[in-house]
Amino acid sequence: MKILMIEDNKSVSEMMGMFFQKEDWDATFSYDGNDAVEVFNQDPESWDMITLDLNLPGKDGMEVAKDIRKVSKTVPIIMLTARDSESDQVLGLEFGADDYVTKPFSPITLIARIKAIHRRSENISEAAPASNSESSNSEGYDIDTGFFKLNSSTREAYLGDAAIVDLTPKEFDLLKTLASKPKQVFTREQLLEQVWDYDYFGEERTVDAHIKKLRQKIEKVGPQVIETVWGVGYKFDDSGVNNK
Repeated sequence: MKILMIEDNKSVSEMMGMFFQKEDWDATFSYDGNDAVEVFNQDPESWDMITLDLNLPGKDGMEVAKDIRKVSKTVPIIMLTARDSESDQVLGLEFGADDYVTKPFSPITLIARIKAIHRRSENISEAAPASNSESSNSEGYDIDTGFFKLNSSTREAYLGDAAIVDLTPKEFDLLKTLASKPKQVFTREQLLEQVWDYDYFGEERTVDAHIKKLRQKIEKVGPQVIETVWGVGYKFDDSGVNNK
């Protein structure tokens, strides 16, 4: 795995460098926001993972995340932050981070998060065929309710005839998980386990932030099909739309 760690605290970088080396991962370190964007842009397709500190000189982590997402919508980003503000954490997720870890953190926990997100990304890549006319035709949908259609191979989703565009990998996986069992209520814990592929320790606002962005993209092309079940979680339901 090739990792870009963007972190202005050199002692933290040195510590994580030892853990990365132990995993036999190729790590590059950047200590400034502007420099980090330049390093990333030199070869955007080469990076398997980004860990991104929120407090950086030159350009803060939020801006760095936005710049990276302009170039790549798929490279996984884990945001590292010493801030204990829920709004900062949610904002980081909305700016394109896949996950966040609050400082001080256990190196073993960060390594586990990296492995889980990378494993998920690899599974997505392996599932997408380089060229397959059958998967791209109108009969290639593995979810089709009549109003909503989703093709896992091409990573496409539609409301009616309108494509839901610019979905990040996590947003697509959330939508697929919910739509695969219409009207079933998923708790945040279940979504964290199934979409993020690991046990998440109480940081359920990650799901809420991704659901918020997913809803915004759905509403650009049609009626809302993701419902909140207060006190429990979320469900997919387009039956009301189909009946209209």
